[in-house]
Amino acid sequence: MGSRGLLVPISSVHWARGGVHPGQVASLLQDLCSLDRIHLMAGRIPVDSHRATVSREMEDVFVKNLSYAADILSREGITGLIEPINSRITDPRYFLDSPHQAAAILEKVGKPNIQLQMDIYHWQIMDGNLTQNIQKYFPIIGHVQIAQVPGRNEPDSDGELSYSYLFSILEKLGYHGYLGCEYKPLGKSSFK
Repeated sequence: MGSRGLLVPISSVHWARGGVHPGQVASLLQDLCSLDRIHLMAGRIPVDSHRATVSREMEDVFVKNLSYAADILSREGITGLIEPINSRITDPRYFLDSPHQAAAILEKVGKPNIQLQMDIYHWQIMDGNLTQNIQKYFPIIGHVQIAQVPGRNEPDSDGELSYSYLFSILEKLGYHGYLGCEYKPLGKSSFK
């Protein structure tokens, strides 16, 4: 499953002192792929650590690294996206696990080219209350991902979410971006 990001591990606070910062990698990718958005994964809580014990320090590191990345990305016209990933099912150690936490971090970063990637699957698992959360956080949403809950299957499969309703909310709010589909197909699929 990989490291799930490099922007929050405490050891990553000194990117500027040496090595390649993820923002610099994004800049190189932009040259190759003409991308305008990139997902900046937060990272995981260290093994044998408790969230409450390391949370403040990890948040401080994340904010510093996002600010640094924002400056690099802005020179290339790239928007960085942070995505809360649920810690109940997908990854109990993932640092950034709720839209509320992500919004607070974005406020501290204060850079318009660092925005929220709303994965409706994760938001439903962690908090529910999707109508109010979408409306509340819409001004900072830079990308939307969809999948059905609880199995992370196709959005039109049976499950907890009515995507026609959720799409109507996004449309009323004026969302004109892409919808990313990140799901596990129930049946055969040509996508792997």
